[in-house]
Amino acid sequence: MQDFDAIRPYSDEETGPAIQRLLNDNEFLDMVGRFKSPVLSRWAPALLRFFTRRWLSRRFGHFTCADDLQAGLSGYIGDLIENTTSRVTTSGIENLSNEGAYLFISNHRDIVFDPMVVNYLLFRNGLRTTRIAIGDNLLANRVFAEMMRLNKSFIVRRDMTSPREMRDAYITLSGFINHSIANNENIWIAQREGRAKDGLDLTDAAIIKMFYMSCKKGGLSFAEAMNKLRIVPVSISYEYDPCDTDKARELETKARSGGYKKAETEDTEQIMKGLTEFKGHVHVHFGTPITDAPDNAKELAARIDNEVHANYHLHPSNLVAHEKRAALAGATDETTDLVPDSVETAGRYTDAELLAARTEMEKRLEACDPAIRPYLLDMYANPVKTALDANHKQSTPH
Repeated sequence: MQDFDAIRPYSDEETGPAIQRLLNDNEFLDMVGRFKSPVLSRWAPALLRFFTRRWLSRRFGHFTCADDLQAGLSGYIGDLIENTTSRVTTSGIENLSNEGAYLFISNHRDIVFDPMVVNYLLFRNGLRTTRIAIGDNLLANRVFAEMMRLNKSFIVRRDMTSPREMRDAYITLSGFINHSIANNENIWIAQREGRAKDGLDLTDAAIIKMFYMSCKKGGLSFAEAMNKLRIVPVSISYEYDPCDTDKARELETKARSGGYKKAETEDTEQIMKGLTEFKGHVHVHFGTPITDAPDNAKELAARIDNEVHANYHLHPSNLVAHEKRAALAGATDETTDLVPDSVETAGRYTDAELLAARTEMEKRLEACDPAIRPYLLDMYANPVKTALDANHKQSTPH
């Protein structure tokens, strides 16, 4: 593992000391304190810090390995998920086992909640949790970086300036992912850099090519190397996105001015929003492990996309957004009739559920600037189109 020191998560030997560092870190204690008692954090921060340290020490100070820490945190994660969702459901998990490891390639909507809910579902079903790929942009917050490395996260570098530096970084990352799978450690990685803010979940073929970079010298063909990774496409769908307005504003700004510069605290603020605000129904589908990969990255990326899209759980929020977008474009589209029974993930929603979704969508659209409303509508409507396209492909004979 020494070859991967710059990017790997903390080892079990490093876990205990890292926990102790956090327990003596005022910034971390203040963050937890604000989460637990917002009022007291304003009026008596020093007192709250004292009690927070004592509470954390009692519950987590004795852990010395990452798996035990995650098990210890599972109850709190469960409470967080329960308090910010109407329900969490899953499908396809019966196709997984603890015999060998998987490379979970997932669509990406929320910075922290995506891998958290995947790991929570794996843990609840008796499966090993994953090592999580995170972008180095998230390491700007020192406390957050420490917490993520404790939570089995490894670093994907995005700050490279030269082609050679990029190649070396990708070879290291490829080596770490292949080494992890070979040593029975599951991996979670997003299908592309950054979240899909427009609701279009598309795998970057460059990420697929990166997986192969460390295998070339060993003489494995591309398909053989991919089959050894046992790639599992994962579809995560949120009924409501706590960051939908922020994402829509970013997309509108980019479209209008050609660029968007994040504020220094923007990622941290959106992490907290994604964790603590209401998401409605969240569904996670685990695809069948790919053991017959095609022999090129582009085809494999397309196959992953098709799996993600076809198994995306369409919520009432998606259906009414698709319907409203069509109406605004002058089409007479009854989306609920348009979605065939073959799209099983769409569910059969009642008139009352669809009416509630229409009311909620109108409320969200009214609450944001008129210029960004089309972008907000797109992020909920686009998954309907990609799901229909994917299911049409699967039902059309080749």
